[in-house]
Amino acid sequence: MAQPMVRVRTLTLPMIAVALLAAGCGESSKLPESAGFGPSPQLPAPNKQTIPTVHVATAKGWSAGKTPVPAEGMTVTAFADKLDHPRWVYVLPNGDVLVAESNSPPKPDDDKGIKGWFSKMFMTRAGAAVPSANRITLLRDADGDGVAEVKTVFLQNLNSPFGMALVGADFYVANTDAVVRFPYTPGQTSIAEPGQKVVDLPAGPLNHHWTKNIIASPDGTRLYATVGSNSNVAENGMDKEVGRAAIWEIDPRTGQHRVFASGLRNPNGMAWESASGMLWTSVNERDEIGNDLVPDYITSVRDGGFYGWPYSYYGQHVDERVKPPAPDMVAKAIAPDYAVGAHTASLGLTSAQGSSLPAQFQHGMIVSQHGSWNRKPRSGYKVIFVPFDQGKPSGAPFDVLTGFLSEDGDAQGRPVGVAIDKRGGLLVADDVGNVIWRVSGSK
Repeated sequence: MAQPMVRVRTLTLPMIAVALLAAGCGESSKLPESAGFGPSPQLPAPNKQTIPTVHVATAKGWSAGKTPVPAEGMTVTAFADKLDHPRWVYVLPNGDVLVAESNSPPKPDDDKGIKGWFSKMFMTRAGAAVPSANRITLLRDADGDGVAEVKTVFLQNLNSPFGMALVGADFYVANTDAVVRFPYTPGQTSIAEPGQKVVDLPAGPLNHHWTKNIIASPDGTRLYATVGSNSNVAENGMDKEVGRAAIWEIDPRTGQHRVFASGLRNPNGMAWESASGMLWTSVNERDEIGNDLVPDYITSVRDGGFYGWPYSYYGQHVDERVKPPAPDMVAKAIAPDYAVGAHTASLGLTSAQGSSLPAQFQHGMIVSQHGSWNRKPRSGYKVIFVPFDQGKPSGAPFDVLTGFLSEDGDAQGRPVGVAIDKRGGLLVADDVGNVIWRVSGSK
């Protein structure tokens, strides 16, 4: 008797992807999100994940009339909308606001194989796969009503721009592959002159963390640039990490540079802390060893300091995945000052000094948390305030702006760059909502 034919269904990559997204694959967190905050976060035993947690919030944008939710005693308004993936904000001395409308450049060597395919698919779902506008837009609120009535193209034809800094008459842009200088005249709304390259930054076809930020020293004689790693934990080889996972110090006159601090997996925001005069940065830590590891952090940055990546995390907690090990490097690793939650993707950082926010939000740092893609339940998706006293964090954080996730778990927005404007309002770039939000004290 003939046996019945059994039809075997071949699973394609798209089918697997849909199944993973539907299931929100991976384990769930064993600790509350708050356990990953503070100077001494809880660090459970690592759990090397064969299939990492995938819990992507679908980017939907804001419905008409909807906004993020400010903390009590604050109001929020749209300073500008209808932007194109606004990532970073910078306030000029005359009050004009510059916005880097930007996204990832082509990086073909970072998107190879099954892992690369899945990464691109997840980034599309998260709203992070749109083409880069490659420009900086100027916003001006001349009448002081909290809404920009002027929007002009300030610079265009850039290369995935991110960080910005003005020193005297020199305006600096951190493209993904170089720091470039342009002449600036106060009050001008666009720059037509070609830029002059100051220094190349690590980039190329493998450019895993493409965002490069810059900040000027208080006296303007030095620039500091963030350069993220080319991997999660150096799985591509340390030869691909030369000059990366670091903050550079650059002489803008000559282009001479050195690594100021290293072992920082993906530093983004930078700010000067007024009481101590120290440089602070926000850092995205490594993935794929559990929902509760490793907390992102903000930290003061020591000249010559090494912060562990890839060999260890949060000081001298060894990452056994990294081969060969480097116990001599682990022994030098500095523990960060303050954890801001596992997988929160904490990007933006600014001092709250000079803000018009309520009194309890005056002395400390404001941190934007772009939001997790690989934690269950999700973490981040908000803007927080970390109180400081005598130059150091001094307590639990406060929420400043929430509501970026809908009740259904979709991303209505995702906060990135933060800055204090000339009138003391907090500006927040939202790269899913395509809005710059302005938060101020209630009138």
